Amino acid sequence: MAAPQNPLQSTGLDSRLRDAGLFIRQAIRTFRATGAVAPSSRALGHALARYIDQREDPDAQLSIMEAGAGTGAVSRVIAQHMRKGDTIDLVESNPEFAGRLADLLASDPELNPIADSATVHQMLVTDLGPDRRYDVIVSGLPFANFTAEEVREILEYYFSVLRPGGHVSLFGYLYTKQVKAVVAPREDYLRQARSSWVVEEWVNRYGIGTERVLANLPPAWIHHLRKPAED
Repeated sequence: MAAPQNPLQSTGLDSRLRDAGLFIRQAIRTFRATGAVAPSSRALGHALARYIDQREDPDAQLSIMEAGAGTGAVSRVIAQHMRKGDTIDLVESNPEFAGRLADLLASDPELNPIADSATVHQMLVTDLGPDRRYDVIVSGLPFANFTAEEVREILEYYFSVLRPGGHVSLFGYLYTKQVKAVVAPREDYLRQARSSWVVEEWVNRYGIGTERVLANLPPAWIHHLRKPAED
């Protein structure tokens, strides 16, 4: 006889399946802003949450931002790494995704525990304003789909609201530039190349580690950056 199914597990699975369907529909409609064909994997989420775990002060309460939170695939994993007193801003410009995130905070068994510590912002990340401070920023924005000027503006904003000693973890997909060099129009390839040069500039200046996550669709790379501590 089959073992009885945990109702919380069933609810969480049903929720993730609905989110995957919503994500794919929105990806088809707004690929430039979505930038992916499937929600991020848990393996990618755990890697992105590295500096929520690795706190210089074990008792510190962190202020976290997730930029490009989508339907909450990485948010669910971040929630597992958060501790009492941590807060998180979930920033998502797509109104369908942002509305879904707000619903999930009230109903999803993995996100509901952080509902009182989380705020959903339906806006572009650079519209959050300068009067915020974060210890950790997890970026899911599709830089490969943005112009170099947009990427630079976003990275400058991240570092303007990041506290000294704070971390930014951002990701992209492996081999997309090489594929576009073969199949994409020249202008599209050049736009992505220019955007990647901006990311490389910031990684060269602030990068503290890079890793690959193969258990994702598509496989991904992550860059971890750290803002220098004040003297």
